[in-house]
Amino acid sequence: MEESVNHWERIYSTKKTDELSWTQAKPKTSLDFLHRFNLPKNSPIIDVGGGESKFVDFLLLEGYTDITVLDISEQALLTTRERLGPDSASRVQWIVSDITAFVPTRKYHFWHDRATFHFLTSENQIASYITLTSKAIDSQGFMVIGTFSENGPSKCSGLPVVKYSEDLLSTTLAANFRKMDCITEDHETPFHTLQNFLFCSFRKIA
Repeated sequence: MEESVNHWERIYSTKKTDELSWTQAKPKTSLDFLHRFNLPKNSPIIDVGGGESKFVDFLLLEGYTDITVLDISEQALLTTRERLGPDSASRVQWIVSDITAFVPTRKYHFWHDRATFHFLTSENQIASYITLTSKAIDSQGFMVIGTFSENGPSKCSGLPVVKYSEDLLSTTLAANFRKMDCITEDHETPFHTLQNFLFCSFRKIA
């Protein structure tokens, strides 16, 4: 785990936001999925692997009031807090943790994970994630996961990833979650290359 922490701290300490392949000016697909659920503005929301993502910016802009951002990199969260400014940052709960070591103390109604899940490459890591989400998401909660698709890259930031088809992702989570919708899309990196992503939404099985 320490090796993973050091890897991501090094990435976020040496690269600017526009030098990170996953950077988005606006996380439109994630927001589109969220809007489909018509959640109350006070719904507990967690952005897993939020790092320097602007998802939190748009959640605040749209008036959501119970937001948590989790990332393995303290530096990434510091950068995001500085971007938001002290007033906005104080309205968010910030958690520094490896996702497989995260111990939730509450339930979330919306779990958002863009590009964390595919870094879990061992059976134990995936099993830990599944156990975690089954505990952390409430009985009627929703989850959106964005991973590299079958046509996506095999590595990211020098690390191997697991590529998912719709069937594989759905099957992996089937014990606790019912698949709702899936789409694939090309993400254009700041370097003008394309990465194919699979996004799927799920409903917790009560």
